[in-house]
Amino acid sequence: MIHKDATRAGLRSPAFIRLWIGSTASSLATWGFPFVLGLAMLDGLLSPTLLGSALAMRTLAFLAALPISGVMADRSGARRVIMMASVLAAVGVILVVVGLFQPQDEVRGAAVMIGALLAGLGQGACRPAYQAMVPALVATDDLQGANAAMSISVRVTGVLGPTLATGIAVTWSPTAALVVIASLWIVSAAAPPRIASTAAMAVMPSLSLALFGTQWLEGMAEARQHRWFLAGLGALSAVIAAGYSVTAVLLPVISARSPHGPTLLASCMTAYACGALLAAVVISRWRPRTRGWTALAGLALYGLVPLSLTIPSSLLVPACAFFFAGIGIEIFNVLWFSAIQREIPPDRIARVSSLDFLMSYGLAPLGLVAMVPFVESFGIMPVLVGAGCMCMAAPLAAAAVTSSRAFSEKG
Repeated sequence: MIHKDATRAGLRSPAFIRLWIGSTASSLATWGFPFVLGLAMLDGLLSPTLLGSALAMRTLAFLAALPISGVMADRSGARRVIMMASVLAAVGVILVVVGLFQPQDEVRGAAVMIGALLAGLGQGACRPAYQAMVPALVATDDLQGANAAMSISVRVTGVLGPTLATGIAVTWSPTAALVVIASLWIVSAAAPPRIASTAAMAVMPSLSLALFGTQWLEGMAEARQHRWFLAGLGALSAVIAAGYSVTAVLLPVISARSPHGPTLLASCMTAYACGALLAAVVISRWRPRTRGWTALAGLALYGLVPLSLTIPSSLLVPACAFFFAGIGIEIFNVLWFSAIQREIPPDRIARVSSLDFLMSYGLAPLGLVAMVPFVESFGIMPVLVGAGCMCMAAPLAAAAVTSSRAFSEKG
């Protein structure tokens, strides 16, 4: 076991570095997995129908795992959940590999679907557990720096994950890339440090379905006590449902119609990543006095993205909008995660974090599904303007909640 004082030795401590390595490995595996499945389809190893079904199964399993992980991490420790979830994801990826070699379509389909299910469960279970481990390893004053470091990892792996997976798949084969992804999950299972269990964890009763429901509701009751959290989560969910859907669905369409072609898409996504990385470096040291309002102002900057796409003939305007949106989102993320870790009791952080991920990730598919019907009914320009206004109005409304000023009920 790591002594409590050692776990709070700072961002350069071996304990936090191990956590960062584990989180980075899980992010690489998470980002790379769907790309490799897509390459497997191009190689004829998967049918388009099976690919779509497997990705849908992975997403549903991801969402289903969040509340389970939240309860289990608060009960028995985040480190144990990370280990079990990572091993589960590795088994799922290996099962997909085995399925790709099966000659019978039924056997291949069953193996790939079950593998995608297990991989999704592992990926979803890891998210709140990793968030819950951060405040156990670093002091309160170092939370922003720690979350900035974790966020930089996510941003970089979001680019490197698909790139490395694609490179391995093209050089060798998609199955070789899947084996590497499974290995990354093993790193995720082994890297995070052990932390001492609390006395409350030692006397936990056996978990039943009724007790699970009770403990999940305890986490939701905790969330309701923090008005800033409910307001911020509502704003974040609105921005993801509206703004992210524009980026995922309409940006490729607009790029195809634009005189700049694919360059518009590439420039926007590159600018967004650069803005996010720059903001992560800045926010690791900057301590704004009004943390909540600063975070919500950053979140509102995503409204520039849909509005900028109303001028597809310009390459500079959308690229600048994505750059500032990347800055804003990263500032929000770091301040948001730090506030949750600072304000929520340690034995309920995982459950509250799982609600955060469940709402934001859970509403994203609704926005994706609704985007095309809205465009068909109202036209692309009104939808872009409406999405931009929603992305700005939701954080503004959240800022009206008194405790949102500092993301704290203490004032």
